[in-house]
Amino acid sequence: MRERITRLSEASLRIGSSLDPDTVLHEVVDSARALTGARFGCIAILDETGQPNIFVSSGLSREEHRRLEKCPDRSRLFQHFRDIQGAIRLSDAPSYLRTRGFPPERLPSGMRTLQGTPMSYRGEYLGNFFLGEKEAGEAFTSEDEEVLVLFASQAATAIANARTHRAEQRARADLEALVETSPVGVALFDAGTGRPKWFNREARRIAESLLAPGSPQESLLEVLTIRRADGREIVLDKLPLSQELNQAETVRAEEIELSVPDGRTVTTLVNCTPIRAEDGAIRSVVVTIQDLASLQELERLRTEFHGMVSHELRAPLTSIKGSASTLLESAARLDPAERREFYRIILEQANHMHVLISDLQDAGRIDAGTLSISPEPSDVATLVDRARSTFLSGGATHTVLIDLPPDLPPVMADRQRVEQVMNNLFSNAARHSPESSPIRVHAQRSGMHVAISFRDEGRGIAPERIPYLFQKHTGLEGSDRPAGNAGAGLGLAICKGLVEAHGGRIWAESRGIGHGACLTFSIPVAEEKPAIPHDPDRSDVQRDREVRETTRVLVVDDDPQVLRYARDALSEAGYDAVVTGEHSELPQIIAAERPDLVLLDLLLQETDGIELMNSIPELSVLPVIFISAYGRDETIAKALDSGAADYIVKPFSPTELVARIRVALRGRADPEAFVLGDLTIDYIQRRVSVAGDRVELTATEYDLLRVLSINAGRVSTFDTLIREVWGARSYVNPKLVRAFIKKLRDKLGDDASTPSYIFNERGVGYRMVQVSETPSSS
Repeated sequence: MRERITRLSEASLRIGSSLDPDTVLHEVVDSARALTGARFGCIAILDETGQPNIFVSSGLSREEHRRLEKCPDRSRLFQHFRDIQGAIRLSDAPSYLRTRGFPPERLPSGMRTLQGTPMSYRGEYLGNFFLGEKEAGEAFTSEDEEVLVLFASQAATAIANARTHRAEQRARADLEALVETSPVGVALFDAGTGRPKWFNREARRIAESLLAPGSPQESLLEVLTIRRADGREIVLDKLPLSQELNQAETVRAEEIELSVPDGRTVTTLVNCTPIRAEDGAIRSVVVTIQDLASLQELERLRTEFHGMVSHELRAPLTSIKGSASTLLESAARLDPAERREFYRIILEQANHMHVLISDLQDAGRIDAGTLSISPEPSDVATLVDRARSTFLSGGATHTVLIDLPPDLPPVMADRQRVEQVMNNLFSNAARHSPESSPIRVHAQRSGMHVAISFRDEGRGIAPERIPYLFQKHTGLEGSDRPAGNAGAGLGLAICKGLVEAHGGRIWAESRGIGHGACLTFSIPVAEEKPAIPHDPDRSDVQRDREVRETTRVLVVDDDPQVLRYARDALSEAGYDAVVTGEHSELPQIIAAERPDLVLLDLLLQETDGIELMNSIPELSVLPVIFISAYGRDETIAKALDSGAADYIVKPFSPTELVARIRVALRGRADPEAFVLGDLTIDYIQRRVSVAGDRVELTATEYDLLRVLSINAGRVSTFDTLIREVWGARSYVNPKLVRAFIKKLRDKLGDDASTPSYIFNERGVGYRMVQVSETPSSS
């Protein structure tokens, strides 16, 4: 017994000599085996989650350890021994496990005897001890059990102490990491010597900004001057810091200036806390230092922003006041045209102020987190069209090229807010690119979002400015912001707030100065596109207005005044106007904009409209109205013979222009329905049915069927189908058309060998028969 007590004491000292948890656990298992003469030993400890996931063994091979550790019944077996709540000795462990439903094959080879005991520390259960198979093959005795129980108590204390030490180390490391990486400088000074004991990273940065190159940090205390908020100065080379620290007072948020003899200064916000000993003497002083440079820069930006807003508001207000004064004082001497110009200035500048005030309000709501949106399923193409129309109707001279896939899904958007984002991006692109360069709009689906991009060919963005692009007061403008831009410095910040309120994000890309820029924002996809019901009770006026709002008219003329006149007249009438003076880009513009009608000037630079009608196939499938100052009969006849739908002689009134367009479009308008046998196509509702059952078609499949049905009785060539359905995209070829025709036939139940609806004209294209025709295969 005396020998056992001695060995137990030695084992207790051994396991208590370390505070590393892993070392303690291995020492515990090895010591328990040595005390009882066991061949095998293992210990299962609860981890921080309360599960027995810490498993340490001694005397087991690597494979035996892995087999026990990965045992699928380990948790249930552990719970079984935990429920016993006391020591246990088994002379036939395999039989014991088998009778309780546990597989004995997991035990180490040759092990029959087993003893175990729980471990607790201050009433808290830690885990279980297990020892197996004594070296001499004998059974474990009551003395072995008594020794194990005593040792388990000592082991539990050692394990708990090691865990507490590790927890304290982790907490200390976390605290040190927190203080070290804090954006506020922290310094600890010894009050007795006045020397710094510790600086964190920010305190070291502030000190280094005042130090001479190559000087140690301690040398700063010999040259530093401290100027307090009340005007007092403390020169440390004349007054020892230890003396000042021994008389330290508690300081809270005092603005203090630190300076060195060469004139460098840092303005800081300082907190000072003395740490006292039990006798009241000051042992050390903790000082926190916040560099106010960033706050001063923010205040400078705020002041500059207020000045900019004041200037932006004052400029239109001055114009309004001057125009109003002139009208009041000199109205009798002004002719009607001059008075209209002054009224126009007042209205334009009032709108200018309205835009700026709206931007300021939106910026305030975004900062305050009170910006609200009302998203609903919306069509991307419609949103882009409206934004483009608003942009062009505001006097923009840039060509807008739009490339949108036909199968874009609807998005969840607050339509007014998303159009506001697009208007800002259009204006931003126009502000930073030459008037002759186009603005390109592209969209594509990206997962559960649709990404919409605005690309310009302007001055581009320096790489170092991109991270700050969407911050308020910065944006693309910077210090070279053009004067008179309402809301400059706010537009992109507002875009970011509006996009993020929708659950999307916005970003910028540029290869650098001189390479243009691309700004992209994403918006979530809607679950489904809601059907727009056809209301037969709508008036003809309402229906005509709705048709106009979705009708796009392309105006081609090299006279800017004619372009502006036509655009204003069309916009006023409710049409979607696209204007261009670049006739050389007509194929690309038609492919991107997909107009419903073209107004074409007869005489253009280096060419004429009739030549364009003969050389550009895209014009042959569209109604074209010539506009010209020449009204001779032979010229009009030649233009009409080239395929034009009409001819208007300049000058013309907006009423005549709109009437001519309405007549030309009426001749190409879709009929209300197309019926061929069991096939019915309702063009108004975009609904297709066969024998009364609705047929679900993709956007491309429907457009393909629509073109074939409208041209029923005539062959639609591959080139015609590609132009009218796919917009002459480079990747489309006859093989793709054939693939879509096959899908369309499958959905309509039309057998290609004996067709009823779509007939093949080998090597040419396809046709649908007219209602009056008798279907026959060809």
